[in-house]
Amino acid sequence: MATILVVDDELGIRDLLFEILNDEGHQVELAENAAQARLARAAARPDLVLLDIWMPDTDGVTLLKEWAATGQLTMPVIMMSGHATIETAVQATRIGALAFLEKPITMQKLLKAVDQGLVRKPAVPERPILGVVQTPATSQPALSPVMVQAQPASSRLPASVQSFDLSQPLREARDAFEKAYFEFHLAQEGGSMTRVAEKTGLERTHLYRKLKQLGVDLSRGKRSGIA
Repeated sequence: MATILVVDDELGIRDLLFEILNDEGHQVELAENAAQARLARAAARPDLVLLDIWMPDTDGVTLLKEWAATGQLTMPVIMMSGHATIETAVQATRIGALAFLEKPITMQKLLKAVDQGLVRKPAVPERPILGVVQTPATSQPALSPVMVQAQPASSRLPASVQSFDLSQPLREARDAFEKAYFEFHLAQEGGSMTRVAEKTGLERTHLYRKLKQLGVDLSRGKRSGIA
């Protein structure tokens, strides 16, 4: 199972790719533009990205160049378009794209490209956001599980401290973190799905699917922090 980020400004294509890839057992993240794609890439650390070339704000080739220039092109990227020229496709592959899929995309071609992409190892190491250097001279043991403290903006809500067991498989550890992340924002926003969607950079429909998948209690009382 892998985490796949789908970036496309067409809702119908996003939904279709979500259904196909989700049925294959993958974790699917969705973004409708470059701004959402940047946030999703940072939060989900996808194993593979399906990136549309023509988008209204920043086109896919420009976003690909940005990731390559900043050391963030650490995952295979498959470009998609129904109107791209051969020159555009060649340019994308020179920048670092793994492959190019022409729309309309058949399920067979999609799954074949995804399978090929997932076996490819990134050539560039991820640039760490935060690092901890431990020298041989230190006698302090490594700490696990990791303690993460999230301080809400509203003074009416107490700080939330979550413990994550790093000995778990990656999938379980990531799900535990994401569940805590969304529960925190739901409580902070008084249970408003609209405000949480805006704050986390997800579409409302995708957010709802995500919460259901993670097993987050969506009852109004629980979301609002009411006993």
